[in-house]
Parts: sequence; C-alpha cells; structure tokens
Amino acid sequence: MRHETKGRETFEFRVPIFSYFCKNKAMDKQPVNISPNLIKHYADYLRLELSLSDNSVEAYCHDVNLFLQYLEAEKVSTEINSIKKGTIDNFFAYLLDLNIGATSQARILSGLKSFWRYLTQENLSETDPTLLIPSPSMGRHLPEVLSYEEIQKMIDSIDLSQPTGHRNKAMIEVMYGCGLRVSELIGLQISNIYREDGFLRIIGKGSKERLVPIGDSSLKILFQYIEGARLHITPKPKYTDTVFLNSRGTGLTRQMVFLIVKDLADRNDITKTISPHTFRHSFATHLLEGGANLLAVQQMLGHSSVSTTEIYTHISDELLRDTLTTYHPRFKKG
Repeated sequence: MRHETKGRETFEFRVPIFSYFCKNKAMDKQPVNISPNLIKHYADYLRLELSLSDNSVEAYCHDVNLFLQYLEAEKVSTEINSIKKGTIDNFFAYLLDLNIGATSQARILSGLKSFWRYLTQENLSETDPTLLIPSPSMGRHLPEVLSYEEIQKMIDSIDLSQPTGHRNKAMIEVMYGCGLRVSELIGLQISNIYREDGFLRIIGKGSKERLVPIGDSSLKILFQYIEGARLHITPKPKYTDTVFLNSRGTGLTRQMVFLIVKDLADRNDITKTISPHTFRHSFATHLLEGGANLLAVQQMLGHSSVSTTEIYTHISDELLRDTLTTYHPRFKKG
C-alpha cells in the first residue's frame, strides 16, 4: 500500500507488510497466529506509521511477547481469532500470581489494546477481545518519603576521600534539590547547566524540555565535582558533555545510581524502601508541605497534567489541618 503526498510516495514500508498479510489472511483460508514475525511487523507499524520512539516500540512489543510466552507455556492456541476475553482474563490472573502490580498490569493491558487495534485495522482479527477488559484498579500508591534530616545524613556520610565521593554527593544534591528523574540525572549535560542564571535545562519524557531552578548550595557542590574529581576522568568521545561519569569515562546506568542510593541508605540504617525516585518524591512533598504552589511543582517535575502531580505527591494530615485552621472560618481558633 502506497500513499501519494505532493508527488512523493510515503509509507513504502507497508508494501512488504501487506504482502505478508496477504499470505496469512482468511482469504487464503490460513489462520493468523501471534508469532515473532507478526510482532516484528507490528514493531515496524509502530515505528514507521505511528512514529513512536524506539523505547516505546520496545515496551509495546515486550507486552505482546509476554502474552505470547504465556500462551505457549499454557499450550493455549496462538491463533488470533481463537483468543477471547477469557484467555486474556486468565493471562492477567497469571500476572497477579506473579505479584505484578496494578500499575504494570495497566501498562501491559495498554500494550495489548494497541496490538489489537493494529490487528483489527489490518483485518487480521475479526473482533477485539481487549475492549471488554477493564483496567486494573490502580489505587493511590504513595512511595516512601525521606525526611530532610535523613537526606542530609546520607549526604554527610559520603566519603569525599574516595574518587567517587564528590560525584555521588553532587548526584544526591541534584536529585533532591531539583526533583529529577534518574533518566534525567544520568542524561544531564554540562552544556545544559546555566550557572549564572541558576537553572538546569532538562530533557524529560517524550523529549520535552523544561528549565528547573537549582539552589546555590547544590550548584556549588555540582561544580566542585565538575571542576574537581571529574577532571581526573577521561570521557569517552560520546560522553564528553555528560555530567556524571563512571571510572571508565562513560555514563552511569540507572542500576548504578540505584546501588549508590541503596548503599547510602544501608550505611545510615534507613529501613525505608527507597530508590533514586524517592528523592524526586521527597522534593515534591517537601515543597508542598512548605506551602509551594501546586502548579509550580507540576512545572518543575515536568508533568503534563496537574492531576499527575496531585497523585504523585501527598500532603501530610498535619499540613491539611494547619491549612484549615489558618484559612477556614469554622476552623479558626477564637
């Protein structure tokens, strides 16, 4: 299938995919099965026709592959038109048995819905069984929050005599001081630090850019690392502008940051279940508890909707009561 746009042909990738479909459609009386080959064509569709990023394509295909693995393990037919609502219900019951939470289940369901939209669009499926599957109840799961004292204790415990000490201190300062996602932290570029203005230019989800203020003390610690310990590392060509480097001169991984945070928590006898994301949540919570404007916090976190910020953060019962006591006439003390 080709489309003409101002004299140019577009979507030429559809020709080989269409040929594949023709060999497998009901017109040839051949059943169509979920298979690695079909998932590959689905990936091409996501990448070329919907223009999704490689990460998004990988995530969607992972969900379909997970479903295919379940069908094969349970010896359930992989023929598309034999898959009914009950098959998918059993799949999600299987996920529940594996202790996969509601958030992950909702993402997987979204992936399967996308896959079946593709199948019905290409006339490979007679019906869409995912339309009858309700989204899992998400609840309001709130991650742990570190107190300011706990965060300061972790920072103070970092051994600055070690080669990685100043780097780790700067990382914690930036994560907590700016509320960054771990992906934003490890992707931070020196050229995106506006030292004189006190801002970081952050590339967030979906390549969306935002400016996040950074406090003087955090900025000072950050440049103590950049102009100190980092100078003793020779960056690989690809990482010359990356702020946080490992000893080999390449960027850090999410897992490395997680292990650094976990080690600091263990050394300070902090028993809360924490991760790099905990510093982001603590950043937002402490701001709101201090009276910050919710819309300002939304902008700093890079949320597209304020409702996401409301779910992501929580306000202590004490702050809610203090707010009512201060502002509501029925709560004001006489």
